Amino acid sequence: GDIEFKNVWFSYVSEEWVLKDVSFHVKAGHSVAFVGATGAGKTTILSLITRFYDIQKGEIYIDGIPIRSIKIKSLREAIGLMLQDVFLFSGTIRSIITLRDNSIDDDIIDKSCEYVNAKPFILQLERQYEEPVRERGNNLSSGQRQLLSFARTLVHRPSILILDEATSNIDTETEQLIQDSIRKMMTIGTVLVVAHRLSTIQNADQIIVMRHGRIIEQGSHQELLKNRSHYYSLYRLQYDKIY
Repeated sequence: GDIEFKNVWFSYVSEEWVLKDVSFHVKAGHSVAFVGATGAGKTTILSLITRFYDIQKGEIYIDGIPIRSIKIKSLREAIGLMLQDVFLFSGTIRSIITLRDNSIDDDIIDKSCEYVNAKPFILQLERQYEEPVRERGNNLSSGQRQLLSFARTLVHRPSILILDEATSNIDTETEQLIQDSIRKMMTIGTVLVVAHRLSTIQNADQIIVMRHGRIIEQGSHQELLKNRSHYYSLYRLQYDKIY
C-alpha cells in the first residue's frame, strides 16, 4: 500500500483545524512513525486513512487512487488496525486470533503468534490455543491482550498496518515483548505507527514530527538527530529519563 497525503486539512469543528496543510508520502513496504505531543494530530492521520473521518481539503491517495473513491469495506479489509485499547470477543485463543475464520491454517496461526511473541504465554495456558477467553479478555493481562491483537492482525495479512504503540499499564517484561514485536512488524509491509517510545521507531524508514496539526520535521532517526531540532530534544528527554 502506497500512501500519499497531499495538502490535507481536517477539522472536527469547522472553526479550528486539527490538521493544517499536511503532505507526506509513504512508499509501499516502507514504515513511517508519527511523533509529537498529545493533540499534535498523529492519531487523526490514522483515523483519516481508515476513513473514520473524511478530510475537508486536499487529497489522500492509496496506491494512486483518491481514498474517497475506494469503497470503505475494501479499504478497511486491506488495513490491519492495532490500537492501545484492545477489544476481544469471548471465545478461544484460536477463534479470537482467526475471528472465527476456519480457513486460516494452524501453521499460519502458530507462526504469527511466534513472530509477535505471543506463543510462549499461550503454550503456558492449560488448553493452549483452545483456552477459553472471557468477554473483553478479562482473564488475560493487558499485555497478553495486546500480543493477541498483533497476532490477530498478522494472520489476516493486511497490506497496511496501523499501530498505536502506547504501552501504558503493562508490566515491564511484557512491554519488552511488545516493543520487540513492533520492531519486527515494521519490516513486513507498509506500516504507520504513532510512536510514544522513540526507542521503538529508530529503524523506521521515515519519522514525521508533528506540532499543532502541522509537520515540523521529517527524516530518518539519524537525519533528525543531526538536525538537533525538535526530535533531537524529544529524544534527549526520553534518553535522560531512561538513563
